[in-house]
Amino acid sequence: MGTIDGEIPNIIFLLSAIGFWILTYIQYKKHGKTVETYFLSILAILFSLSYFGLIFMT
Repeated sequence: MGTIDGEIPNIIFLLSAIGFWILTYIQYKKHGKTVETYFLSILAILFSLSYFGLIFMT
């Protein structure tokens, strides 16, 4: 098993963002526009921006 030496791999942010986008879609289809849907979409956007920020800043 490899070590990460104190760095967070970029792929974790990508996988988290994809997961939040999928959860947002499922939540929206089941319940429509709710507070939870907005919360999940904000998290998805935040993790997507974090991923792209890590890609372009490093």
